[in-house]
Amino acid sequence: MNRNKVLVSACLLGERVRYDGSSRPVSHPVLEQWKKEERLVSVCPEMLGGLLVPRLAAEIQPDFDGQDIFHEAGKVVTRQGHNVSQYFVRGARKTLELSKQADIAIAILKANSPSCGNEQIYSGEFSKALRNGQGVTAAALTEAGIKVFNEHQLDQAQAYLSTLEQKAPVNNMSCE
Repeated sequence: MNRNKVLVSACLLGERVRYDGSSRPVSHPVLEQWKKEERLVSVCPEMLGGLLVPRLAAEIQPDFDGQDIFHEAGKVVTRQGHNVSQYFVRGARKTLELSKQADIAIAILKANSPSCGNEQIYSGEFSKALRNGQGVTAAALTEAGIKVFNEHQLDQAQAYLSTLEQKAPVNNMSCE
């Protein structure tokens, strides 16, 4: 059976890499099983991009999303107005490169993050409001054909991964 690797946000695995130096560890049977199977590849795109811990909170400007930022339209800015887009783009590119090297099929990324949010991101107004859209890394991975889930979608991720592995090519040679 083919055992695909799973990319996971480092903060979800308990690493203190979030902007404020915290983590968001997740305890779930699916994640525990993947750990036992040695499938997990831990990553923090923002740190790969060159940002430190702690760092200033940042959000994608209103009217843009991660795909725009990845293609160098719009900005990721701090509350103080500093443009940190290049770090997010560099982190997304390095995460994408790592994913290709590790033959990653799916990713479990931190919901709502300007890097990792797969369905929603913060509004860009630092109001804690959410809006539809993807973070920079989530958009880059999606564009590359890697299915992205968040920590609240582990059961769906497991189902998707099982389907992928069942579809793995089988050497089916027959003699006629």
